[in-house]
Amino acid sequence: MLRNNHFCWILPYHLLLILILIGIEAAEVDRKEDFYIVFLKDHPVVNDESAFRRHINVLSSLKGRDATESHVYSYTKIFNAFAAKLSQQEVRKLSGMDEVASVIPSRYRRLHTTRSWEFIGLPATAKRRLKGESNIIVGVFDTGITPQSKSFNDDGLGPPPAKWKGSCHHFANFTGCNNKLIGARYFKLDKVPDPNDIMSPIDVHGHGTHTSSTLAGSLVPDASLFGLARGTARGAVPSARVAMYKVCWATSGCSDIDILAAFEASISDGVDIISISVGGLTGSYTTDVISVGAFHAMRKGILTVASAGNDGPNLNTVANHAPWVLTVAASGIDRQFRSNVQLGSGRIVSGIGVSAFDPKQKLYPLALGVDIAKSADTRESSRYCTEGSMDSKKVKGQLVYCQLGSWGADSAIKELGGVGTIIESDQFLDSASIFMAPATIVNSSIGKSINNYIHSERLPSAVIYKSREVKIKAPFIASFSSRGPNPGTKRLLKPDIAAPGIDILASYTPLKSLTGLKGDTQYSEFTLMSGTSMSCPHVGGAAAYVKSFHSDWSPSAIKSALMTTDL
Repeated sequence: MLRNNHFCWILPYHLLLILILIGIEAAEVDRKEDFYIVFLKDHPVVNDESAFRRHINVLSSLKGRDATESHVYSYTKIFNAFAAKLSQQEVRKLSGMDEVASVIPSRYRRLHTTRSWEFIGLPATAKRRLKGESNIIVGVFDTGITPQSKSFNDDGLGPPPAKWKGSCHHFANFTGCNNKLIGARYFKLDKVPDPNDIMSPIDVHGHGTHTSSTLAGSLVPDASLFGLARGTARGAVPSARVAMYKVCWATSGCSDIDILAAFEASISDGVDIISISVGGLTGSYTTDVISVGAFHAMRKGILTVASAGNDGPNLNTVANHAPWVLTVAASGIDRQFRSNVQLGSGRIVSGIGVSAFDPKQKLYPLALGVDIAKSADTRESSRYCTEGSMDSKKVKGQLVYCQLGSWGADSAIKELGGVGTIIESDQFLDSASIFMAPATIVNSSIGKSINNYIHSERLPSAVIYKSREVKIKAPFIASFSSRGPNPGTKRLLKPDIAAPGIDILASYTPLKSLTGLKGDTQYSEFTLMSGTSMSCPHVGGAAAYVKSFHSDWSPSAIKSALMTTDL
């Protein structure tokens, strides 16, 4: 009985302690501040200063003298909104104010051509209205731009159109804007330096340079990557002007507060088309910044073209599916980049990928990753050739056969003195990855035969040959391209349209190696990229082409023309 009574007293004490701890944790969560965007109800904006004062007054009702420190940015030209650091408790209070329309958290989003234009029926010889084309300004939201790229030379172009109201931010030690690249701005409203990026419109990632040159790049003859995809690189509208809005950063990604600022700036600057290859809709049409920004752009006669996402082949994954956005899926064109692998038995199999290396000898020793583990504890991870899992003495001088775990097996093998990698995967077989050492990807059927060969020989061997371009049947939808049905509006089909997004050759940055992996010393003015990020500027370019002939057409008219035209 005493024990029972004893426990009767202790149990409430523990419950009380748990409740206190939960309360403390909840209070800490409630006090934690994050970035939010606060939209106010419509009121005429007299000027930037009056709007700013109003935003500070709203914040002051919550934070008093700390309002200015909490305030991050005021959107005053297109939106009546501001960005601020707020706690959850403050968000709840703001949401209940009569003058506040909505409060949404700032999320971070992911980044979702020689032959491609000819393939879709827009060759270099296509009829062009040069005067109308040179009056078109395309706004690109991305990782920045490489101003010294040949794709942005302004040969033959006159001054920017009179409607242009934008500006060019400082490019540090790089050449700035010209009559082709007429605008370049960057947005990092949290003011937190990115250790892997430059606080300027300069592109250290390569993605923004690639997309903007695909959309409106000037003609660059004899472009290629190691001789592959050779031809004249160009955009759909080579005489159009480019305005880059850097909203995506190497480490932190693409913040909503920056994206909304870019929408406001580009609309005010006078762009005609907006291209955004960034992941979105994470909320309703009224709380997603790409949806909100694109709606306001549409009201000003500007069409927003956006990528559908790279989460295929899963269903119900399509992003940027607001009705007023032109949502683009990725398709393939009639070429592929493959490497032959010859086994010691004489059998030749084929893998996919870009490997720029000619073998220095006829055959190399071939080993399974799982058989060259550093220890019993790393045996499973060595199956995927992950860094730190393999015995360097057993790797040196070998070709290694791995299963695909994460990207970078070629880097791990090269660092240990290996000569190359054969990777088995049934994913990503329609787009060519670029490798920093001899490597290729084979499907599981071929992989099984290689595995059997290794186990049947006392001294198995193989060689990977340099990649070559082969013809394939096309078009087809890329395996990675996000699918419907539309999660936002079931009766509205999305994506709207598909365009080339596999192995697209376009301009690149000199500030990053081709793979970005440790030990990669390969750099190039042009590279191949795949994704709906690459298909989006194809449609953005086509929209700009239509606009150059029909300057008075609405976004809906241009969208309809593209969706209903059979090329």
